[in-house]
Amino acid sequence: MAIFVNQNTKVIVQGLTGGQGKYHGLRNKAYGTQVVGGVTPGKGGTDVEGIPVFNSVADAVAATGADASFVAVPPKAAPAAILEAAAAGVRFIVCITEGVPAQDEARVYATLKRDYPNTRLLGPNCPGIISPGKCNIGITAGEIAQPPTKGGKNVGIVSRSGTLTYQALFELKQQGIGVTTCVGIGGDPVPGTSFVDCLAEFQNDPETSAILMIGEIGGSAEEEAAEFIKANVTKPMSAYIAGVTAPAGKKMGHAGAIVSGGKGTAQGKMDALRAAGVKVGANPTEAGELMAQIIKSLS
Repeated sequence: MAIFVNQNTKVIVQGLTGGQGKYHGLRNKAYGTQVVGGVTPGKGGTDVEGIPVFNSVADAVAATGADASFVAVPPKAAPAAILEAAAAGVRFIVCITEGVPAQDEARVYATLKRDYPNTRLLGPNCPGIISPGKCNIGITAGEIAQPPTKGGKNVGIVSRSGTLTYQALFELKQQGIGVTTCVGIGGDPVPGTSFVDCLAEFQNDPETSAILMIGEIGGSAEEEAAEFIKANVTKPMSAYIAGVTAPAGKKMGHAGAIVSGGKGTAQGKMDALRAAGVKVGANPTEAGELMAQIIKSLS
């Protein structure tokens, strides 16, 4: 199985007629994802290489039955685009947009929780999600992902870092290890989907035998994940935390990757995960090697 998206997921691209939306939307379609439509106000009735474009998400959903959306619009337009998709009944929204103000992220998150509890947001500022061999929504290159082995031991990946999401996928592919789903949750201060959300799904997925988690400095998401793992996760895990050498008070890459007041350090997160029984690697390659050892022990 896969979590959140699979071969039956029907996707629309909000911003399909823009440069990024078109490029990645067509790549997703070429991978085999059911990209059934696009949305750009004022361009309804046109198409992008055979993909019909609609004026609104409601029109697109009515015409195509889409249940997922890929939001690839500028930061100013992203909050409204997300809420438009939720209002149209879209159950799963992936927003790759970087630079959405934190207060807008918080407002959108709160609105979704209050008014659209059946809609899940992934992002903003994330690489997206891929269930290898089934569905790819976002900017991840499908060729670096190893599809799961039927009846074999497969891994679920959840990552806060975009680039390290790709490395985690490729590390496992080099080891010949299949992946059920890889979720890039993004590194902004208010992500729509958390480590805990993904860990719970992987724990309940019968095809996922083990879990690889990639975290980074800043915030408390990894410590919260460690507490959840202690209480709820029985599947073996490996992990890597980026930012061991990051200086305090400096923002590193992501808006949420900042160490302040002695909190959010890489060492603190690594200690918390080890205390929860997770094997923590000193670098991404070692995390992949630890996972290979885990899979071998399960076989």
